[in-house]
Amino acid sequence: MISRTRALIFICAVSTCLVASLLPWPVRAQSEQEFFKGKTLTLVIGSASGGGYDTLGRIVAKHLTDHLPINAGIIVRNMPGAGSIVATNYLYNVASKDGLTIGLVQNNTPFEPLMGTKQAEYDVSKFNWLGSPSVETGVLAVWHTVPVNSIADVENHEITVGSPGAQSTPSFYARLLNETLGAKLKIIVGYPGQAETSLAMQRGEVDGYLFFYSSLMATQSAWVKDGSLKLLVQYGQKKEPALGDVPFASDLVKTAQDRLLLQAGFAAISVGRPFVAPPDVPVDRVAALRTALAATFADPQFIAEANAANLGINEPTTGAQLAEFIAATYRTPSVILDKLRRLYSQ
Repeated sequence: MISRTRALIFICAVSTCLVASLLPWPVRAQSEQEFFKGKTLTLVIGSASGGGYDTLGRIVAKHLTDHLPINAGIIVRNMPGAGSIVATNYLYNVASKDGLTIGLVQNNTPFEPLMGTKQAEYDVSKFNWLGSPSVETGVLAVWHTVPVNSIADVENHEITVGSPGAQSTPSFYARLLNETLGAKLKIIVGYPGQAETSLAMQRGEVDGYLFFYSSLMATQSAWVKDGSLKLLVQYGQKKEPALGDVPFASDLVKTAQDRLLLQAGFAAISVGRPFVAPPDVPVDRVAALRTALAATFADPQFIAEANAANLGINEPTTGAQLAEFIAATYRTPSVILDKLRRLYSQ
């Protein structure tokens, strides 16, 4: 009886193995690397051609292919408008959510909904933030013929500054400097980007512009070196060492509330130049894009080319760090936010 039982168990075991061998093997899930092979990636740049964002985006696109198997290359598409809100709306509401469309948007865009901007038709918490190659510092610069030589002079002498739109970053920062430093900056809107405003300065249509330092050096470093521009004040979360004795806005304010106002108002500068993917992109593809961008930002060839273009690649930020910083900014005390919103909506 025992031998017969053992024989039956053996026969059943063999039968099970034979049946299992005839079943198809489980299909291995497609890896994120396999997904990107042979595909074409589209990089949407939310700024006009010729500026610092455009320069950075095209250099990143050139080197990103070394860290992501995009055999068919990367298409760069400029989509300027409303300080990158047009591009950010597109990425949120229209762009494909398969991981093959990403964006490089101006750093004001994560905070437009916080400021109550109605044109911002997106929820920043649902975006997939991918990373940034740097932390920005802003600088107010005027053409050399303008009769001011310091930010103190601008307290008594009104100057004009070009801007893409009333709610764009340059406009907001101009109002913020007016509020906290007593400056008299008159905003002239209608210039799509830095390139157009720089030309307007040469023509005498406007006196100055609120640059990002990296954009300024990427596109107009000769103007800084030959004195065509006068740099009046720098601003942001930290000083730019290369700006030397150009005064720092946070050192000039007279009250603690104004200092807090500057810190919250310049939060956008801390996100640098953010790369982002639309909502609902599969998690593994987001991870692949984040990894590829981080590798690009650390790539010696990318760094060398970016530095040659004076892009100021200094402190790369991961996608997770970007997402956390943006979320923290949305937790700013309401008393500060109310004042910022008033400044922003003027």
